Amino acid sequence: MPPISKLFDFIVIGGGSGGLACARRAASYGAKVALIEGSGRLGGTCVNVGCVPKKVMFNGASIVEAIEDAKHYGISVGSHSFDWSFLKNARDAYVKRLNGIYERNVAKDDVEYVDGTASFISNTEVKVNDTILKADHILIASGGRPVIPDVEGASYGIDSDGFFDLESQPKSVAVVGSGYIGIEIAGIFKTLGSDVTVFTRTPHILRHHDNIIGDTMLEEMKRIGVKFEHNSSVLGIKKHDGAELPLELSWSTKDVAEASSAAYDCVLWAVGRKPNTEALNLTAVPGVELNRTGHIVADEFQNTGVSGVYALGDVYGKSELTPVAIAAGRRLADRLFGGKRFANSKLDYVNIPTVIFGHPPAGTIGLSEAEAKAAYGADNIKVYNTRFTNMYNALTPYKPPTAMKLVVAGPEEKVVGLHIIGRGCDEILQGFGVAIKMGATKSDFDNCVAIHPTSGEEIVTMR
Repeated sequence: MPPISKLFDFIVIGGGSGGLACARRAASYGAKVALIEGSGRLGGTCVNVGCVPKKVMFNGASIVEAIEDAKHYGISVGSHSFDWSFLKNARDAYVKRLNGIYERNVAKDDVEYVDGTASFISNTEVKVNDTILKADHILIASGGRPVIPDVEGASYGIDSDGFFDLESQPKSVAVVGSGYIGIEIAGIFKTLGSDVTVFTRTPHILRHHDNIIGDTMLEEMKRIGVKFEHNSSVLGIKKHDGAELPLELSWSTKDVAEASSAAYDCVLWAVGRKPNTEALNLTAVPGVELNRTGHIVADEFQNTGVSGVYALGDVYGKSELTPVAIAAGRRLADRLFGGKRFANSKLDYVNIPTVIFGHPPAGTIGLSEAEAKAAYGADNIKVYNTRFTNMYNALTPYKPPTAMKLVVAGPEEKVVGLHIIGRGCDEILQGFGVAIKMGATKSDFDNCVAIHPTSGEEIVTMR
Protein backbone atom coordinates (compact mmCIF):
# COMPACT_ATOMS: atom_id res chain seq x y z
CA MET A 1 0.00 0.00 0.00
CA PRO A 2 1.52 3.34 -1.03
CA PRO A 3 2.08 6.01 1.64
CA ILE A 4 -0.75 8.44 2.29
CA SER A 5 0.00 12.04 1.35
CA LYS A 6 -1.27 15.05 3.28
CA LEU A 7 -0.82 18.69 2.31
CA PHE A 8 -0.17 21.53 4.78
CA ASP A 9 0.95 25.13 4.72
CA PHE A 10 3.45 24.56 7.52
CA ILE A 11 5.07 21.50 9.09
CA VAL A 12 6.68 21.80 12.51
CA ILE A 13 9.03 19.03 13.61
CA GLY A 14 9.15 18.97 17.39
CA GLY A 15 6.48 19.52 20.03
CA GLY A 16 8.65 21.37 22.51
CA SER A 17 8.32 24.99 23.56
CA GLY A 18 9.56 26.54 20.32
CA GLY A 19 7.69 24.20 18.02
CA LEU A 20 4.42 24.56 19.91
CA ALA A 21 4.63 28.34 20.01
CA CYS A 22 5.42 28.57 16.31
CA ALA A 23 2.73 26.09 15.25
CA ARG A 24 -0.01 27.73 17.28
CA ARG A 25 0.92 31.26 16.15
CA ALA A 26 0.94 30.13 12.50
CA ALA A 27 -2.46 28.50 12.92
CA SER A 28 -3.82 31.74 14.41
CA TYR A 29 -3.23 33.33 11.00
CA GLY A 30 -5.23 30.62 9.27
CA ALA A 31 -2.33 28.41 8.18
CA LYS A 32 -2.93 24.68 7.97
CA VAL A 33 -0.30 23.31 10.36
CA ALA A 34 1.02 19.86 11.26
CA LEU A 35 2.96 19.41 14.50
CA ILE A 36 5.10 16.26 14.64
CA GLU A 37 6.25 14.85 17.98
CA GLY A 38 7.37 11.28 18.64
CA SER A 39 7.89 11.18 22.40
CA GLY A 40 4.21 10.70 23.23
CA ARG A 41 3.99 13.93 25.23
CA LEU A 42 4.05 17.58 24.28
CA GLY A 43 6.09 20.27 25.99
CA GLY A 44 9.62 19.14 25.17
CA THR A 45 12.53 19.27 27.57
CA CYS A 46 11.25 22.26 29.55
CA VAL A 47 7.91 20.82 30.59
CA ASN A 48 8.89 17.18 30.94
CA VAL A 49 12.53 16.97 32.07
CA GLY A 50 13.71 20.55 32.45
CA CYS A 51 12.55 23.94 33.70
CA VAL A 52 9.17 22.95 35.11
CA PRO A 53 9.93 19.81 37.14
CA LYS A 54 13.31 21.33 38.11
CA LYS A 55 11.57 24.39 39.56
CA VAL A 56 9.24 22.12 41.54
CA MET A 57 12.27 20.41 43.07
CA PHE A 58 13.93 23.79 43.67
CA ASN A 59 10.79 24.98 45.46
CA GLY A 60 10.79 21.87 47.63
CA ALA A 61 14.41 22.45 48.57
CA SER A 62 13.69 26.11 49.33
CA ILE A 63 10.89 25.08 51.71
CA VAL A 64 13.34 22.82 53.54
CA GLU A 65 15.67 25.81 53.90
CA ALA A 66 12.84 27.97 55.26
CA ILE A 67 11.94 25.32 57.83
CA GLU A 68 15.54 25.26 59.02
CA ASP A 69 15.52 29.06 59.31
CA ALA A 70 12.21 29.23 61.18
CA LYS A 71 13.67 28.73 64.66
CA HIS A 72 15.71 31.91 64.30
CA TYR A 73 12.43 33.80 64.02
CA GLY A 74 10.98 32.14 67.11
CA ILE A 75 8.88 29.70 65.08
CA SER A 76 8.82 26.12 66.31
CA VAL A 77 8.14 23.75 63.44
CA GLY A 78 8.73 20.52 65.35
CA SER A 79 10.06 17.41 63.71
CA HIS A 80 9.90 17.21 59.95
CA SER A 81 10.90 14.75 57.27
CA PHE A 82 11.13 14.74 53.51
CA ASP A 83 9.37 12.18 51.32
CA TRP A 84 11.08 12.09 47.90
CA SER A 85 8.50 9.68 46.47
CA PHE A 86 5.60 11.92 47.50
CA LEU A 87 7.17 14.97 45.84
CA LYS A 88 8.03 12.99 42.70
CA ASN A 89 4.49 11.68 42.31
CA ALA A 90 2.94 15.11 42.88
CA ARG A 91 5.41 16.69 40.45
CA ASP A 92 4.78 14.06 37.78
CA ALA A 93 1.02 14.51 38.11
CA TYR A 94 1.45 18.25 37.62
CA VAL A 95 3.56 17.72 34.51
CA LYS A 96 0.99 15.28 33.13
CA ARG A 97 -1.72 17.92 33.58
CA LEU A 98 0.44 20.33 31.60
CA ASN A 99 0.84 17.75 28.82
CA GLY A 100 -2.94 17.53 28.62
CA ILE A 101 -3.30 21.31 28.51
CA TYR A 102 -0.86 21.48 25.59
CA GLU A 103 -2.76 18.79 23.70
CA ARG A 104 -6.07 20.58 24.22
CA ASN A 105 -4.60 23.92 23.15
CA VAL A 106 -3.18 22.38 19.98
CA ALA A 107 -6.57 20.85 19.14
CA LYS A 108 -8.37 24.11 19.96
CA ASP A 109 -6.08 25.98 17.56
CA ASP A 110 -6.73 23.44 14.76
CA VAL A 111 -3.12 22.28 14.65
CA GLU A 112 -2.90 18.65 13.56
CA TYR A 113 -0.82 16.72 16.09
CA VAL A 114 1.06 13.89 14.36
CA ASP A 115 2.52 11.24 16.67
CA GLY A 116 5.76 9.93 15.21
CA THR A 117 9.29 10.69 14.02
CA ALA A 118 9.83 12.90 10.99
CA SER A 119 12.30 12.02 8.25
CA PHE A 120 12.96 14.35 5.34
CA ILE A 121 12.28 13.17 1.80
CA SER A 122 12.89 16.57 0.21
CA ASN A 123 12.84 20.22 1.21
CA THR A 124 9.02 20.16 1.06
CA GLU A 125 8.27 16.60 2.24
CA VAL A 126 8.71 14.54 5.38
CA LYS A 127 7.66 11.00 6.13
CA VAL A 128 6.06 10.04 9.45
CA ASN A 129 5.15 6.39 9.88
CA ASP A 130 3.26 5.54 6.65
CA THR A 131 2.29 9.09 5.81
CA ILE A 132 4.02 11.70 3.66
CA LEU A 133 3.42 15.26 4.78
CA LYS A 134 4.00 18.09 2.31
CA ALA A 135 4.40 21.84 2.89
CA ASP A 136 6.25 24.80 1.41
CA HIS A 137 7.50 25.69 4.89
CA ILE A 138 9.09 23.23 7.35
CA LEU A 139 10.48 24.12 10.75
CA ILE A 140 13.02 21.92 12.53
CA ALA A 141 12.56 22.35 16.28
CA SER A 142 13.52 18.86 17.35
CA GLY A 143 15.36 19.93 20.50
CA GLY A 144 18.31 18.34 22.21
CA ARG A 145 19.31 15.78 24.80
CA PRO A 146 22.00 15.27 27.45
CA VAL A 147 25.46 14.05 26.50
CA ILE A 148 26.75 10.83 28.08
CA PRO A 149 30.57 10.78 28.15
CA ASP A 150 32.51 8.01 26.47
CA VAL A 151 34.05 6.44 29.58
CA GLU A 152 33.97 2.93 31.04
CA GLY A 153 30.69 2.17 32.78
CA ALA A 154 29.03 5.44 31.77
CA SER A 155 25.66 3.69 31.52
CA TYR A 156 25.67 3.11 35.27
CA GLY A 157 25.20 6.85 35.68
CA ILE A 158 22.11 8.91 34.92
CA ASP A 159 21.69 12.20 33.10
CA SER A 160 19.49 15.19 33.92
CA ASP A 161 16.52 13.40 32.35
CA GLY A 162 17.15 10.45 34.64
CA PHE A 163 17.14 12.75 37.68
CA PHE A 164 13.40 13.07 37.25
CA ASP A 165 12.97 9.28 37.10
CA LEU A 166 14.55 8.65 40.51
CA GLU A 167 11.99 6.90 42.72
CA SER A 168 13.95 7.43 45.93
CA GLN A 169 16.52 9.87 47.20
CA PRO A 170 20.15 8.82 46.81
CA LYS A 171 22.32 8.98 49.92
CA SER A 172 25.52 9.96 48.17
CA VAL A 173 25.65 11.65 44.77
CA ALA A 174 28.44 12.51 42.36
CA VAL A 175 27.51 15.26 39.93
CA VAL A 176 29.93 15.36 37.00
CA GLY A 177 29.86 18.81 35.44
CA SER A 178 29.71 22.35 36.78
CA GLY A 179 27.55 24.19 34.28
CA TYR A 180 24.17 25.50 35.32
CA ILE A 181 22.40 22.13 35.05
CA GLY A 182 24.90 20.34 37.27
CA ILE A 183 24.99 23.18 39.80
CA GLU A 184 21.20 23.41 40.01
CA ILE A 185 20.78 19.68 40.54
CA ALA A 186 23.65 19.51 43.03
CA GLY A 187 22.03 22.26 45.08
CA ILE A 188 18.67 20.49 45.09
CA PHE A 189 20.19 17.16 46.12
CA LYS A 190 22.19 18.72 48.95
CA THR A 191 19.42 20.87 50.33
CA LEU A 192 17.04 17.91 50.37
CA GLY A 193 19.56 15.87 52.36
CA SER A 194 21.87 13.95 50.02
CA ASP A 195 25.65 14.01 50.36
CA VAL A 196 26.94 15.67 47.17
CA THR A 197 30.28 15.92 45.39
CA VAL A 198 30.65 18.00 42.23
CA PHE A 199 33.39 17.13 39.73
CA THR A 200 34.70 20.01 37.63
CA ARG A 201 37.57 20.11 35.14
CA THR A 202 38.79 23.52 36.34
CA PRO A 203 39.18 25.40 39.61
CA HIS A 204 35.91 27.19 38.81
CA ILE A 205 32.21 26.55 38.26
CA LEU A 206 29.72 28.26 35.94
CA ARG A 207 32.62 29.32 33.72
CA HIS A 208 30.37 30.81 31.04
CA HIS A 209 29.02 33.39 33.47
CA ASP A 210 30.62 36.42 35.11
CA ASN A 211 33.04 35.45 37.85
CA ILE A 212 30.90 37.12 40.51
CA ILE A 213 28.29 34.43 39.85
CA GLY A 214 30.63 31.44 39.81
CA ASP A 215 32.83 32.53 42.70
CA THR A 216 29.94 33.44 44.98
CA MET A 217 28.00 30.28 44.12
CA LEU A 218 31.06 28.13 44.82
CA GLU A 219 31.64 29.84 48.17
CA GLU A 220 28.05 29.34 49.30
CA MET A 221 27.76 25.74 48.05
CA LYS A 222 30.87 24.85 49.99
CA ARG A 223 29.38 26.52 53.06
CA ILE A 224 26.28 24.32 52.93
CA GLY A 225 28.45 21.22 52.59
CA VAL A 226 28.73 20.44 48.89
CA LYS A 227 32.15 18.95 48.18
CA PHE A 228 34.13 19.72 45.04
CA GLU A 229 36.77 17.81 43.12
CA HIS A 230 38.44 20.54 41.07
CA ASN A 231 40.72 19.99 38.06
CA SER A 232 39.32 16.48 37.74
CA SER A 233 38.68 14.21 34.77
CA VAL A 234 36.38 11.25 35.33
CA LEU A 235 37.81 7.93 34.16
CA GLY A 236 34.85 5.60 34.61
CA ILE A 237 32.38 3.79 36.84
CA LYS A 238 32.44 0.26 38.21
CA LYS A 239 29.35 -1.27 39.76
CA HIS A 240 29.51 -3.47 42.87
CA ASP A 241 26.13 -5.17 43.24
CA GLY A 242 24.90 -5.49 46.80
CA ALA A 243 27.01 -2.67 48.21
CA GLU A 244 25.31 0.18 50.04
CA LEU A 245 27.04 2.60 47.66
CA PRO A 246 27.43 0.40 44.60
CA LEU A 247 28.95 2.83 42.09
CA GLU A 248 32.71 3.27 42.28
CA LEU A 249 33.66 6.42 40.40
CA SER A 250 37.30 6.92 39.47
CA TRP A 251 38.97 10.11 38.34
CA SER A 252 42.31 11.75 37.74
CA THR A 253 43.32 15.15 39.10
CA LYS A 254 45.63 17.62 37.40
CA ASP A 255 49.19 17.43 38.74
CA VAL A 256 48.35 14.36 40.86
CA ALA A 257 50.11 11.17 39.78
CA GLU A 258 47.64 8.57 41.00
CA ALA A 259 43.96 8.25 40.19
CA SER A 260 41.34 8.53 42.94
CA SER A 261 38.04 6.74 43.49
CA ALA A 262 35.01 6.94 45.78
CA ALA A 263 31.70 5.14 46.19
CA TYR A 264 28.25 6.62 45.49
CA ASP A 265 24.75 5.32 44.94
CA CYS A 266 24.09 7.85 42.16
CA VAL A 267 26.37 9.35 39.52
CA LEU A 268 24.78 12.10 37.44
CA TRP A 269 26.28 13.25 34.16
CA ALA A 270 25.88 16.99 33.51
CA VAL A 271 28.54 17.44 30.85
CA GLY A 272 26.54 19.15 28.14
CA ARG A 273 23.75 18.61 25.62
CA LYS A 274 23.59 17.81 21.92
CA PRO A 275 20.98 18.45 19.21
CA ASN A 276 18.49 15.87 17.98
CA THR A 277 19.25 15.63 14.27
CA GLU A 278 20.10 11.99 13.56
CA ALA A 279 16.58 10.82 12.72
CA LEU A 280 15.81 13.74 10.40
CA ASN A 281 17.60 12.33 7.32
CA LEU A 282 19.07 15.73 6.53
CA THR A 283 21.01 14.24 3.62
CA ALA A 284 17.71 14.50 1.73
CA VAL A 285 17.93 18.29 1.95
CA PRO A 286 21.41 19.26 0.72
CA GLY A 287 22.16 22.75 1.94
CA VAL A 288 20.91 22.24 5.48
CA GLU A 289 24.28 22.27 7.22
CA LEU A 290 25.51 21.35 10.68
CA ASN A 291 28.20 23.27 12.52
CA ARG A 292 31.08 21.71 14.48
CA THR A 293 28.81 21.08 17.50
CA GLY A 294 26.18 19.35 15.37
CA HIS A 295 23.67 22.18 15.50
CA ILE A 296 21.78 23.27 12.41
CA VAL A 297 23.17 26.42 10.82
CA ALA A 298 20.59 29.17 10.38
CA ASP A 299 20.64 32.94 9.96
CA GLU A 300 19.09 35.66 12.12
CA PHE A 301 15.68 34.94 10.57
CA GLN A 302 16.01 31.20 11.41
CA ASN A 303 16.49 30.39 7.70
CA THR A 304 18.71 27.39 6.96
CA GLY A 305 20.66 27.10 3.72
CA VAL A 306 17.56 25.67 2.01
CA SER A 307 14.63 27.90 1.11
CA GLY A 308 11.54 27.03 3.14
CA VAL A 309 13.41 25.07 5.82
CA TYR A 310 13.98 26.73 9.19
CA ALA A 311 15.56 25.85 12.53
CA LEU A 312 15.27 27.21 16.06
CA GLY A 313 15.56 26.20 19.69
CA ASP A 314 18.06 23.68 21.03
CA VAL A 315 18.67 22.18 17.59
CA TYR A 316 19.80 25.64 16.45
CA GLY A 317 21.99 26.01 19.52
CA LYS A 318 21.94 29.75 20.15
CA SER A 319 20.81 30.71 23.68
CA GLU A 320 19.27 27.35 24.47
CA LEU A 321 16.50 28.62 26.73
CA THR A 322 12.77 27.94 26.64
CA PRO A 323 11.62 31.59 26.38
CA VAL A 324 14.13 32.13 23.56
CA ALA A 325 12.68 29.25 21.55
CA ILE A 326 9.14 30.49 22.19
CA ALA A 327 9.96 34.05 21.15
CA ALA A 328 11.88 32.92 18.05
CA GLY A 329 9.05 30.58 17.07
CA ARG A 330 6.37 33.21 17.33
CA ARG A 331 8.39 35.73 15.35
CA LEU A 332 9.05 33.18 12.62
CA ALA A 333 5.33 32.40 12.35
CA ASP A 334 4.57 36.12 12.25
CA ARG A 335 7.01 36.60 9.38
CA LEU A 336 5.79 33.61 7.36
CA PHE A 337 2.04 33.96 7.87
CA GLY A 338 1.30 37.30 9.55
CA GLY A 339 1.39 39.57 6.53
CA LYS A 340 3.51 42.49 5.39
CA ARG A 341 3.77 44.21 8.77
CA PHE A 342 5.82 41.25 10.03
CA ALA A 343 8.03 40.98 6.93
CA ASN A 344 11.18 41.61 8.98
CA SER A 345 10.10 39.87 12.17
CA LYS A 346 12.96 38.12 13.97
CA LEU A 347 14.26 37.60 17.47
CA ASP A 348 17.02 39.85 18.77
CA TYR A 349 19.40 37.46 20.54
CA VAL A 350 21.25 40.29 22.34
CA ASN A 351 20.68 40.91 26.07
CA ILE A 352 18.69 37.82 26.93
CA PRO A 353 18.16 37.48 30.70
CA THR A 354 18.54 34.08 32.32
CA VAL A 355 18.49 32.64 35.82
CA ILE A 356 20.35 29.81 37.55
CA PHE A 357 18.10 28.16 40.12
CA GLY A 358 20.95 27.29 42.41
CA HIS A 359 21.21 27.58 46.15
CA PRO A 360 21.43 30.59 46.12
CA PRO A 361 19.71 31.61 42.87
CA ALA A 362 21.49 33.87 40.40
CA GLY A 363 20.52 36.01 37.43
CA THR A 364 22.47 37.46 34.54
CA ILE A 365 21.93 39.55 31.43
CA GLY A 366 24.33 41.01 28.91
CA LEU A 367 28.11 40.85 28.88
CA SER A 368 30.34 39.62 31.65
CA GLU A 369 33.07 41.97 32.81
CA ALA A 370 35.64 40.06 30.76
CA GLU A 371 33.42 40.03 27.65
CA ALA A 372 32.71 43.74 27.97
CA LYS A 373 36.41 44.61 28.20
CA ALA A 374 37.10 42.46 25.13
CA ALA A 375 34.26 44.12 23.20
CA TYR A 376 34.76 47.75 24.21
CA GLY A 377 38.33 47.89 25.55
CA ALA A 378 39.20 47.85 29.23
CA ASP A 379 39.57 51.65 29.38
CA ASN A 380 35.96 52.08 28.23
CA ILE A 381 34.46 49.83 30.88
CA LYS A 382 33.53 50.67 34.44
CA VAL A 383 32.29 48.13 36.96
CA TYR A 384 30.11 48.74 40.00
CA ASN A 385 29.98 46.04 42.70
CA THR A 386 28.09 45.50 45.91
CA ARG A 387 28.04 42.67 48.41
CA PHE A 388 25.74 42.48 51.41
CA THR A 389 23.57 40.25 53.57
CA ASN A 390 19.90 39.96 52.65
CA MET A 391 17.69 41.20 55.48
CA TYR A 392 16.06 37.76 55.58
CA ASN A 393 19.27 36.58 57.26
CA ALA A 394 19.45 39.43 59.79
CA LEU A 395 18.40 37.01 62.54
CA THR A 396 20.17 33.87 61.34
CA PRO A 397 23.66 32.96 62.58
CA TYR A 398 24.91 32.42 59.02
CA LYS A 399 25.05 35.30 56.56
CA PRO A 400 24.84 34.04 52.96
CA PRO A 401 26.12 36.71 50.60
CA THR A 402 24.17 38.62 48.02
CA ALA A 403 26.52 39.97 45.36
CA MET A 404 25.77 42.24 42.42
CA LYS A 405 27.80 43.62 39.54
CA LEU A 406 26.84 46.32 37.07
CA VAL A 407 28.99 46.58 33.94
CA VAL A 408 28.78 49.87 32.02
CA ALA A 409 30.42 51.10 28.83
CA GLY A 410 31.51 54.46 27.45
CA PRO A 411 31.22 57.98 28.81
CA GLU A 412 27.42 57.68 28.92
CA GLU A 413 27.83 54.55 31.08
CA LYS A 414 25.39 52.43 29.12
CA VAL A 415 24.57 49.28 31.08
CA VAL A 416 25.92 46.31 29.11
CA GLY A 417 25.84 43.67 31.84
CA LEU A 418 24.09 42.91 35.13
CA HIS A 419 25.02 39.90 37.25
CA ILE A 420 23.31 39.19 40.58
CA ILE A 421 23.34 36.28 43.01
CA GLY A 422 21.53 35.77 46.29
CA ARG A 423 18.06 35.32 47.74
CA GLY A 424 15.36 36.68 45.42
CA CYS A 425 17.68 37.45 42.52
CA ASP A 426 15.75 35.07 40.29
CA GLU A 427 12.69 37.31 40.62
CA ILE A 428 14.58 40.64 40.60
CA LEU A 429 16.19 40.28 37.18
CA GLN A 430 13.17 40.39 34.85
CA GLY A 431 12.34 44.07 35.37
CA PHE A 432 15.94 45.18 35.07
CA GLY A 433 16.12 43.10 31.90
CA VAL A 434 13.50 45.37 30.35
CA ALA A 435 15.52 48.45 31.27
CA ILE A 436 18.75 47.05 29.85
CA LYS A 437 16.99 45.92 26.68
CA MET A 438 15.78 49.51 26.27
CA GLY A 439 19.35 50.82 26.52
CA ALA A 440 19.36 52.11 30.09
CA THR A 441 22.39 53.95 31.45
CA LYS A 442 23.80 54.05 34.95
CA SER A 443 22.20 57.47 35.43
CA ASP A 444 18.81 55.96 34.52
CA PHE A 445 19.31 53.44 37.28
CA ASP A 446 20.44 56.20 39.67
CA ASN A 447 17.35 58.25 38.88
CA CYS A 448 15.02 55.43 39.93
CA VAL A 449 13.97 55.81 43.59
CA ALA A 450 14.92 52.76 45.63
CA ILE A 451 12.35 50.44 47.23
CA HIS A 452 13.40 49.91 50.84
CA PRO A 453 14.19 47.48 52.37
CA THR A 454 14.83 45.18 49.42
CA SER A 455 17.79 43.60 47.70
CA GLY A 456 16.75 45.14 44.40
CA GLU A 457 17.34 48.65 45.71
CA GLU A 458 21.07 47.95 45.73
CA ILE A 459 21.06 47.91 41.93
CA VAL A 460 19.89 51.53 41.78
CA THR A 461 22.13 52.78 44.61
CA MET A 462 25.56 51.43 43.61
CA ARG A 463 28.47 53.86 43.84
